[in-house]
Amino acid sequence: MGSEDKAYFLAFARVRGVGPARLRKLRERFDTLASAWKAPNQELHASGLDEKTVASLVETRKFVDPEKELVNLEKSGSRAITWDDAEYPNLLREVDNPPCVLWINGAFVDRDALAVAIVGTRGPSMYGKDVAAKFATQLAENGISIVSGLARGIDATAHEAALQAGGRTIAVLGSGVDVIYPPENRRLASQIQERGAVISEYPLGTKPDAMNFPPRNRIISGLSLAVLVVEADEKSGALITTGYAAEQGRDVFSIPGNIFSKTSRGTNKLIQQGAKLVTRIEDILDDLNLGMVASHAEAQSTIPIGDSETEQAILAALSGEPVQIDDLIRQTKISADEINTALTLLELKGFVRRTLGNSYALGRKP
Repeated sequence: MGSEDKAYFLAFARVRGVGPARLRKLRERFDTLASAWKAPNQELHASGLDEKTVASLVETRKFVDPEKELVNLEKSGSRAITWDDAEYPNLLREVDNPPCVLWINGAFVDRDALAVAIVGTRGPSMYGKDVAAKFATQLAENGISIVSGLARGIDATAHEAALQAGGRTIAVLGSGVDVIYPPENRRLASQIQERGAVISEYPLGTKPDAMNFPPRNRIISGLSLAVLVVEADEKSGALITTGYAAEQGRDVFSIPGNIFSKTSRGTNKLIQQGAKLVTRIEDILDDLNLGMVASHAEAQSTIPIGDSETEQAILAALSGEPVQIDDLIRQTKISADEINTALTLLELKGFVRRTLGNSYALGRKP
């Protein structure tokens, strides 16, 4: 897709009232988004836009320059992918009215087609945290990407556990990707974009707003083969995600909880309504027919063999415990430049994982 097309995708994202459905109609009517952006009021009305939306578009054109939107994006260090881009996730493309544009820090990879969302309350019990961490860890170890919303509580726990297991994780925001919310999860967001993606359908600079979070939940479920709810009250946003999942034909799994606990009311009710009760990782893998993925992960769980002497030396010096890069240099007697290059390649292969403090550990358990 040309930069001109992308510029107008970015510009239309600033227009209140023009979502995926209306943008599709505009492009069908005018052939290009550039023509739609410049169309006179009469033609915009003829395309099916109501008076309020036409007025919103006319007003937005006064202060939004499509080319400047593209320049600002490039300056930000973030990227944007649209329906027309090959990187746009196929699972999300299949749902009704998927986002026109996804702003992204990080990247999608092929293996993200095998993803499970883990969601739940912002105020979990210790039981909820332990369960979320256990399932996120085991799914990640089985090659499954973890999708969640970067919120406090279950979301953050799931992201962190996936990263610690050397897996991939995707965070879907209710704000711009440059406005991390909650602010205490900024470091976590930075780690996620290195081993996954932080994404949003909202333009850069968008502040977190209560109205933004329910719609973003359709992206969480849309990116996933299934949604696992760990702990949730009956009015939890996690249940909004399961509603979208049901509409999108995704499986819904629920962890049973204490009948006296407020944060288990939603999960237990989901089970009553037909969600599958799960107590172990096999319940999910078997239901999604992902046993082959698990078998492959198990077969690959031995210490990997590097493709060069440098890689082999690095892998021999690593274990499941993080090692500072300076210590690696001393142990292997490999130059800093050479070891950094090799570590990057090994990380891409999934053989090693980066941890806090510029340290590395084996990406797969020996």
